[in-house]
This record gives sequence, structure tokens and C-alpha cells, in this order.
Amino acid sequence: MKILVTGTAGFIGFHLAERLAKEGHEVVGIDNINDYYDVNLKYARLAESGIKRELITDNGQLIASEKHSNYRFAKIDLTDLPKLEQLFQQEHFTHVMNLAAQPGVRYSIENPHAYVQSNIVGFVNILECCRHNKIEHLVYASSSSVYGGNSKIPFSEEDRVDYPVSLYAATKKSNELMAYTYSHLYNLPTTGLRFFTVYGPWGRPDMAPMLFANAITKGEAIKVFNNGDMERDFTYVDDIVEGVYRCLKVLPTKTPLADVCNIGNSQPIKLMDFIACLEEQLGEKAEKIFLPMQDGDVKRTWADTSALETKVNYKPSTTLNEGVDEFVSWYKEFSFCNAL
Repeated sequence: MKILVTGTAGFIGFHLAERLAKEGHEVVGIDNINDYYDVNLKYARLAESGIKRELITDNGQLIASEKHSNYRFAKIDLTDLPKLEQLFQQEHFTHVMNLAAQPGVRYSIENPHAYVQSNIVGFVNILECCRHNKIEHLVYASSSSVYGGNSKIPFSEEDRVDYPVSLYAATKKSNELMAYTYSHLYNLPTTGLRFFTVYGPWGRPDMAPMLFANAITKGEAIKVFNNGDMERDFTYVDDIVEGVYRCLKVLPTKTPLADVCNIGNSQPIKLMDFIACLEEQLGEKAEKIFLPMQDGDVKRTWADTSALETKVNYKPSTTLNEGVDEFVSWYKEFSFCNAL
């Protein structure tokens, strides 16, 4: 496969590009390296993949990795359609994995336009480039947030997702609708993956694991929303990458060629249990500030992964203790993250 991976300076994109390159596929990564969170972490991920920061330019020039001979990177924004079209026409990709997006539920309340540009305008640009360049399979990141305040558990792809509780969730649902339309109109094979609370090494500093680890190691209090009465289907990043990798190779079979699958650990963890596990691995206790539920947040997530298992014969299996241990080991080694 020759694969375009968008968002390779991001958390999951970085891990996926590494996996694909190690498997011998030709990989091109792009990212706009925006400042939603500290760009130093994004550049550090790229450096870990052999992409030197000082060589990255704003003109979309491809840079060869010094670590993987089959991996190149360019700084390109999905909203820059001319550069995106030029890249597709030049590289002749067979597959696309779209991970680039403006993330974050709470941030979408403060900065709605960023989500419309990245998650809707950027995504339709990807769809247009895929259809005009005969891409064999587009796989894209959706989110468990599309389930909103769904009270039925576990969350199934058959559940209605018409009532998003954040703009972020609404943009992800719109991605699924647009992908379905392109599959119907242009016979473009698409697979949307609803990610459930991904964590692990090189994770985002705005997500709970990094926020908690930073606060605990600095002796600062952590914010615990809904007074700790929350559950998340925490899913280790390597499990996500394995599922994505398998999905890239398996086309949808129903008509239109549009699949949507949950990808999660299918074992919801109480937030207070996650904090306790992190405390144990760090060897420090957290001071906790209990707060009410944040706007746009949900109390519980839990993935029914039977569709993913049927499609690619895979089910995530990393335990919480194993995953948190790997995260903490990375966190202690890369001390720069304490400054984020």
C-alpha cells in the first residue's frame, strides 16, 4: 500500500505512521502543526519518526525521514485544497487514513469555527481528492462522542446518533454522513472508526492521562468532573493502531461501500479507578478537586466492538494496568512533557 496519513504530528497519527513504515508500506504524512496544544510535543513526535524540525517548511515540501526510508512528511493544512490536490496528483496514493482534525469536546464550545474549518471543510477536501484520484479505501477517524448522552450500553453502531451534545461530536457525525454520500455517489470505499478514549505514550496534553500525570508529579490538584462519577472505555493506543491497520486492508462489502465501526476496549473503567491506577504507577497520591459535569461531556462510554471483530477479526485487549504502565514509563523517560 502507498498510504497518505493525515495528522502524523498528532497522537494516533504518529503511532500509525510508525507502524505502517515498519510494516514496509510507503507512507506520506501531513499535518498543519497547529497550536491547539504545545507544538513542541508535535515536533518531538515527528523527530521520533526521523523528521527534523528545522527542515519542515510552510510550502508543503516533502521531507524524508532519517529513520524510515519509506516515510516522508509535509506540513500541509487540509483546508489548503490546491496543495492537497497537488500532493494527491503527484503521489498516486492507494489508501488514505484521515486522522487530522480539531480535537476536544470542551474546546469546541470556545472555538467553533476551528472545528468547522478542520473537521468539515478539511474532510470534504479529503473526500474530493479521494474520488478524483481513485483511492482504493479511505479510512477516517470518527469518535465515540457521536453517541451523545446515549443511555443504552454498550454503544452499538445500530444506535441512533442524532443528538450530539457538542459541536465536536456534530462535526464527527457529519463526517460519517459525508463519507456515506461519497460512497453512494462515487463508489468510494470508506470506513469510519469511532475511537473510544485513546491513551498511551506520546498522548495529548489536553487529555486526562497527561493532565493528571503532570499535576500529580508537580504536587498540584487534579480536576475531577461530575464528582468522579464517570466511566470511560479507555483504549490503549497500540490496540487502536492495530485495528486501524487491519481496517485499511479490508474493504466494505455492503452497498454503498461505507462502513462505520466502534474501536474501543469494550471494558469501561471508572474514572476514579483510572486515577488510582495512575497514582500507583507514579508512586504518588493526587490531590483532587471535585467539580460538576462540564458542558458537552458525557457520563459514560462503552464500545460494542462486535462489528470490528466481524470485519477484521480483532478485539483490543490491553489491560488498564498494562496500558498505564507503558504510559508512565514513557512519561518518566521524556521529561519534556512535564513542561507541557
